Amino acid sequence: MPRRFIPAAAIAALFLATTAFAAPAHATDTPPPRTLTVTGEGESVGVPDIAYIDTGVVTEGKTAGAALTANTKAMNAIFKGLEEAGIEKRDMQTSQFSVYPVYEQIEPQTRPQMPKIGGYRVQNQLTVKVRNLDALGGILDQVVKLGSNQLSGIRFAIDKPEPLIDEARKKAVADALRKAKLYAGAAGVALGPIQTITESSMGYAPPMYAKSMMAMERDSSVPVAAGEQTLSASVTLVIRID
Repeated sequence: MPRRFIPAAAIAALFLATTAFAAPAHATDTPPPRTLTVTGEGESVGVPDIAYIDTGVVTEGKTAGAALTANTKAMNAIFKGLEEAGIEKRDMQTSQFSVYPVYEQIEPQTRPQMPKIGGYRVQNQLTVKVRNLDALGGILDQVVKLGSNQLSGIRFAIDKPEPLIDEARKKAVADALRKAKLYAGAAGVALGPIQTITESSMGYAPPMYAKSMMAMERDSSVPVAAGEQTLSASVTLVIRID
């Protein structure tokens, strides 16, 4: 009896057709797990132990050189006074320095005219980190007497906030779990394992203190109040529910 040969292409086509029809019978569509997404907030409060002073000197002169000379003299006196008050060089940083012209006022009846330079102004801004808050009032009084005529403000902070931030994180997770249990109970579902934990950006509300230069010149000692600082954390939990 003669043998019959089936071409290889026909065998491949038959296999593919069989697989195509058989695949749906073995495929399983697993539905995604049901989850609950909830956000928790936490706060911790601490007492500031450092302060940042933004102070400086603004001088004017007929020439840029004259204004700069006066400014340099005043700033050198401030640097020396800060060092004598116990401020280390690493805690003093120049934050702004500028030289720009000061234009003369033009009478309305003479306009239009090109503005005329009447002199120059030099501004030197300094940021000082004060590690001993008990000395802060005296330092403020000293820099003003030494020639500082510009004070942008005072910022209080906590030098090592990590423990307080960690405490706020724990409270944020506890708050999120509390909410999750509340929602699950109200919805009649059971909480499963936590799928993801996402931390949002941390925040803090530093107390601010500012006083006018005129008030400082009247006071023999500048009173300051550090207050409290609140640090906050936010986390988002995705929890499986059954």
